[in-house]
Amino acid sequence: MARRCELTGKAVMTGNNVSHANNKTRRRFLPNLCNVTLMSEKLGRQYKLRISAHALRSVEHRGGLDGYLRKARESELSTKAQRIKREIAKAEAAAAS
Repeated sequence: MARRCELTGKAVMTGNNVSHANNKTRRRFLPNLCNVTLMSEKLGRQYKLRISAHALRSVEHRGGLDGYLRKARESELSTKAQRIKREIAKAEAAAAS
């Protein structure tokens, strides 16, 4: 399983540890990933996702999973999140007609 947020696409970054003597060694900056279960109000289902703590705050700020996915770009989302977004769009279209 990749260390990548399923909603924002945030992944591992690399950089240097710099000592007091200015020696540089490579290191990795890992994203703060959390396994969460989010509820979709439109679909009435729960989805297990592996997202960053920052993405979790963004989901809550935008009014839940449905609101977040409505505004999210397809290129940032994982295939699982893209499928959920399409299901929500179909449910909204069916409710509108």
